[in-house]
Amino acid sequence: MELILLIAVIVIAVLAYRSYRRTQLQTKKQHEITAAEVESVKRTADEDITRFGEELQDLDLDMVGKDLGDGARQDYQRALDSYESAKQAVAQVTEADQIKHVIEILEDGRYAMACVRARVNGEPLPQRRPSCFFNPQHGPSVEDVTWAPPGGAPREVPACAADAERVRAGAEPDVRKVMVGPQRVPYWQAGPAYAPYAQGMFGALGGVMTGMFIGTMLGGMFAGGGYGDFAGGEGGGEGGEGGGDDFNFGDDPGGDAGGGDGGGWGDFGGDFGDF
Repeated sequence: MELILLIAVIVIAVLAYRSYRRTQLQTKKQHEITAAEVESVKRTADEDITRFGEELQDLDLDMVGKDLGDGARQDYQRALDSYESAKQAVAQVTEADQIKHVIEILEDGRYAMACVRARVNGEPLPQRRPSCFFNPQHGPSVEDVTWAPPGGAPREVPACAADAERVRAGAEPDVRKVMVGPQRVPYWQAGPAYAPYAQGMFGALGGVMTGMFIGTMLGGMFAGGGYGDFAGGEGGGEGGEGGGDDFNFGDDPGGDAGGGDGGGWGDFGGDFGDF
């Protein structure tokens, strides 16, 4: 009798192990990223860098004849350095995970450029906020807006002024779309290769973005299912004055283009429910 029980236990253990291994292999296969997918997300990052370079050229023209202080010059140089660094970094990308670093550099440059414009126009320095959720090419967001994806529940997302106005007016925001096969889709529906791309912009938001991407192809990535611990993020580039790990979302501006005093977004709970 004891021998029969022992055999039964062994059989159950073997079956359970096989089931576990099969599940692990299936999960690994789902998260495998092809070379073509890496090239796709790399091309997307390269397009963002090109767009940023064009905006830097426009900024250069806007500054002609204006009296720039030391702060504006430093911020402008930081933006230029970010542009060059991002170009070098994207050229070296061979794996999807490496895109995260490229986007973090670009995010820092976008904020630096926003600081230049503020200083030149005599305005307060902008808060260090995440990029516009709908289209990161729009630069840092300026406010949160209540938005619902098609068939989903409303939730707060960071948005640029133009997209925030579109959403409030009941119009469609200007969504960043990328090629997946023969069609263009929102970047958050483009598959696991775009998880590091999103992490580079929103990693510091942790649980907020987990809720944001639930129901999309990136949901599992922000829930910790493939590209490390997204809940902690490194937020906002490579440091600078006041560096910090989180986007500043308080009452004070973030200081020079290094990022503010931390806090804010990184502490968000992220209870958004399913899409």
